[in-house]
Amino acid sequence: MSQDINVLALVKGSERYVFLYDDKSRAETLRMLGRYASNPELSFTWYDAAVLSQKIRQESHEYAPTSRFHVPLHTDTDDAHGH
Repeated sequence: MSQDINVLALVKGSERYVFLYDDKSRAETLRMLGRYASNPELSFTWYDAAVLSQKIRQESHEYAPTSRFHVPLHTDTDDAHGH
């Protein structure tokens, strides 16, 4: 079974930051964003790190395996009570 590779890129002027990671290296990629942001020789900022880390976290939830069973949320039952 092949492992999916995620690609995340940021272009800042003439600089290109490209991150390739799989699900197993997601945490290491998040740490790397912090290392890049703390490096004064790079134009990569803490804001860049925050935005990209949010994208990494959103992507992990978006493509997470879904359950075969539907568990109703509280809002799903509101219609049954006339709300």
